[in-house]
Amino acid sequence: MKNVLTVFLSFLIFAGVSNAQNAAFSQYTLGSGDTVRITVYGQDDLSLETRLTDVGVVNYPYLGEISVLGMTVSQLETFIYDGLKGDYLVNPSVSVSIIEYRPFFINGEVKNPGGYPFQPGLTIDKAAALAGGYTERASKTKIYIDRTINGKQVTLNANRYMQILPGDIINIDQSFF
Repeated sequence: MKNVLTVFLSFLIFAGVSNAQNAAFSQYTLGSGDTVRITVYGQDDLSLETRLTDVGVVNYPYLGEISVLGMTVSQLETFIYDGLKGDYLVNPSVSVSIIEYRPFFINGEVKNPGGYPFQPGLTIDKAAALAGGYTERASKTKIYIDRTINGKQVTLNANRYMQILPGDIINIDQSFF
């Protein structure tokens, strides 16, 4: 009975973490460096793939320039759907997907600091591994993430197992011992 309870509690914790991560990505806002694909079913001339620049403007056929920085994927789908529906198409089937996320950056006490392609599920430990691993002087407790939340840059205290997001800047401090 104790084993069943342990397995059940483990499942609930895993499901909660997974749902929290999925919720974070459903609220993921587009930013410069992301590559998106916009597809309108049956309308090849309205489908495109583009990397977002610093300005974050997509020149979209029929609708013109669309500022997409800070929009979620579903908000962009709705915006394009509403713009095409009516005069141009009766009931457009619009799909927006992220082909490539913007990179994350890792600085400080890792062997190869710099920018790396983001992959869903990355933790700070995995990001450090991509950067060649921690140096001998790396602190495992003085880890900070610079992240943009609701348009504001914030610095978060982090631990090695914390999930990172696209565009994060991870800073690994030096330990004294």
